[in-house]
Amino acid sequence: MKKSILGISLILITLNSFAQGTLLFTSHTTDRDSHIWGPAASAPDLSLFGPGANDNPSGSTPYQASGMTLIGANGSGGPYGYATTFAQLLAAPGVDLPESSLEPMGPATTFHSGATAGQIVAIAVPLTGMPPDTSLITVEAVAWDNSSGLYPTWSEASVAWAHGLIAAGISYEEIITLNAGSGTYVPETFNLYRIPEPSTFALAGLAAAALSFYRRRG
Repeated sequence: MKKSILGISLILITLNSFAQGTLLFTSHTTDRDSHIWGPAASAPDLSLFGPGANDNPSGSTPYQASGMTLIGANGSGGPYGYATTFAQLLAAPGVDLPESSLEPMGPATTFHSGATAGQIVAIAVPLTGMPPDTSLITVEAVAWDNSSGLYPTWSEASVAWAHGLIAAGISYEEIITLNAGSGTYVPETFNLYRIPEPSTFALAGLAAAALSFYRRRG
């Protein structure tokens, strides 16, 4: 009897984990196209947001003029290849949420090549861990370079990014309304970039402190 109850409980828990809805994570719909770009060649710490000339609706954000290349435009492998750059959905139930409250959802996806370079391979993401009656969710897209194979998840990649080891990027937060537990999310166009190594800031701080000290002594 106890085993039966335990078995039923486990089944209910499993079903509940998949009952909170699904979000289509994509770069293309019938009326919307967005793209993700690699870092600027001469300014790898440059971060841009918003639609560019090749988006729908189009905009004037100067990705190409800044020396950026669409993810996957140069092939499958190496940094910013379509198979070695990952993207993932972050989400949480509710609105006006701090970025730190958003959690990775589902598996990571990769990118297209050729005419659709810069666009993610669409994936239906189960919204696990959310109440079944959730209707409004806060979402965000992240993308990162995994050409080394060392950072298959965002949890690992975000740490490497913060330490200046890889390039990554994060979209704007958006609010999505779920209809009968499902919806579609097309992240706004953005680019990957590098965060300067913490040691750079530390050295700059030490240099500034030393300069101030010697000025006071003088």
